[in-house]
Amino acid sequence: MIINTKRTSAVLSMMALLFSASACSNPSTVNTDTVRVEKADNKPANNIQTSDDSISDGKTRNNKPAFTTQTVASFDEPWAMTALPKNDNDSSAEPLKLLVTQKTGELFVVDAKTGVKTAVGGVPKVAYGGQGGLGDIILAPDFATTNMIYLSYIEAGIGSGDNTFGAKVIKAQLTGLDSKMPSLQAISPIWQQTPKVKGQGHYSHRLLFSPDGRYLYISSGERQQKDPAQDMSVNLGKIIRLNSDGTVPTDNPFAADSSDISAQFWTLGHRNVLGMAFDKAGKFWAHEMGPKGGDEFNLIEKGSNYGWPIVSNGRNYSGIDIPDHDTRPEFSAPKITWTPVISPSSMSLYSSGTHNDFPAWQGDALISGLSSKALIVVDLGSSSNTPDAPHERYRYDMGQRIRSVLAVDGEVWLLEDGNDGRLLRLLPD
Repeated sequence: MIINTKRTSAVLSMMALLFSASACSNPSTVNTDTVRVEKADNKPANNIQTSDDSISDGKTRNNKPAFTTQTVASFDEPWAMTALPKNDNDSSAEPLKLLVTQKTGELFVVDAKTGVKTAVGGVPKVAYGGQGGLGDIILAPDFATTNMIYLSYIEAGIGSGDNTFGAKVIKAQLTGLDSKMPSLQAISPIWQQTPKVKGQGHYSHRLLFSPDGRYLYISSGERQQKDPAQDMSVNLGKIIRLNSDGTVPTDNPFAADSSDISAQFWTLGHRNVLGMAFDKAGKFWAHEMGPKGGDEFNLIEKGSNYGWPIVSNGRNYSGIDIPDHDTRPEFSAPKITWTPVISPSSMSLYSSGTHNDFPAWQGDALISGLSSKALIVVDLGSSSNTPDAPHERYRYDMGQRIRSVLAVDGEVWLLEDGNDGRLLRLLPD
C-alpha cells in the first residue's frame, strides 16, 4: 500500500526538498534547542517531557497510546544502542544495561536506571566526519557464553587513498563488564565496503542477525554515488548476507556467480538503508531514505532488486523526475513510501516481555525519524488480526531529531541525534 505519492504542488515539493536536505546534512549543524520540561532538582534521570499525539493516521485519538519521556543520560552524537542480557534469575530486579555508540568514536555501557555511563576501551580508530564515524552495535547470538559483539564503523583509506572512506564490520569480545574498565578484545575483521570512495555519506552499515542466529545481514549504502547500487562488481547499494564468521553462505542468491563480491549480496538496488528487522513470522523488513521524497519501507526478499537509482517515488534534488516504481514492475516496489520524507534512521519491533508498556503496539515496527523529528509506528499488516497492507498507524512529534529507537522487554528507548542527544525512556500514561 502506497500511502503517499509524488506531489505536483510546488509548495509540497519545496517541503520535500527541505526535509530531504535536513536528513542528509551534517547533524552537528542542526539546531536542537527546544524548551524542555525539567524538575527543579535538574537530575537527568527525572526529567519528564510529554509526548505530542496530534498526528494520527485516521484512527480515533482516544486509541492512540500516550506517553511521557524520562531523560536517562545524554551523549555527543549518539548513533546506535542495544541491550545487554540480564543475568539475574529475577530479571525484574536487575537494572537494564545498554551499549551506546557515539559517532565520534566512543562506546559506553549505560545503566538505564541511574544513567551512569562507563566508557569501553579498545574501540578501533574511526574516520569521523559527515555521516561517518562509529556506527551500529549488536550482540552475537551466543553472547551469553562468549561476550562477542559486532560493531560497524568508518575507516579511511591508506596512502594515496587516505581521502577515501568505507564502512567496516568487526567482531570483538566485550570483557570486564562488571568492572570500571570494560574493553574490546580479540578483534577480528568480518566485512568492509569495496571500494572505498570519496565523500562521507550513505554508509548505512546497520547490522542484524537472522532469527536463528546463523546469518549476519549488513546494509551497505551506495555512498551517494547512485550507480553502484546496480553494479554487481561492488558491494555498495546492497544488503549483504554472511555467516557469523564473515564467510559467504552457499545458498546466497548470487553465490554461483564468478564474482566473489557478488556472492555476498542478498538484495541490490538500495540507496541508504538505516533500519532492518525480522518480524515474528520471519519476514524481513527494511526502510531506506529516498532522495527528494520517496522514503521507503520494503519487504526484503532473496535476490530482489529494489530499483535505485533507476526508479524511485521521489525526485532528484535537482528537481529532475525519476520514474516511479510502477513504471518498472521488474523492480520490487516499497510497501509504504513517504513524501515529504520522514528520514527514517532506525527500526525496532515492539514485543511485550517482563514489561508491556504499549500493548497497542504489539508486533508493530517503531521507526525513528530525523527530519520528521518523530517516532513513527507502522502496522506490518502481517497477522491474522491485521490482514491489510503495511501502513503507518501513529506518528509522535518528539521535537528533536531521533537517531535510534530500541524496544526491549516491553520497554521503549529513544536516542536523540546530535550534540547533547538524550537517551529517553518512554513512560506510558
